[in-house]
Amino acid sequence: MTYLGLAGLFLLPVAVLAVVVAWRRQLGARWWTATAVSAVVLLVLTVVFDSLMIHVDLFRFEGAHLTGIRLVLAPLEDLAWPLAAVLLLPALWELSRPRSEREQSREEQHP
Repeated sequence: MTYLGLAGLFLLPVAVLAVVVAWRRQLGARWWTATAVSAVVLLVLTVVFDSLMIHVDLFRFEGAHLTGIRLVLAPLEDLAWPLAAVLLLPALWELSRPRSEREQSREEQHP
């Protein structure tokens, strides 16, 4: 199995969960914007620190299992894990909040 295939198996259900939670809980543009900003920050940090760790030879990837696309030194496939985290954690957080708390926060935002 390639790294991209493994990343897809992990990322696809997480992305579906995030979309379903956002749709069912009627989360708007503000939630998606916060998630997108968090994703950009986390992905940039991942590229920087993965590249540093690869540069000092802390770990290596089997080249035959990679797409060959790299951002600095970090393989593209390695970005699936932080992307999954930034989608999964807010979705789980939203699912864990009591319904009354969500309704109260909406009323406070839109009096």
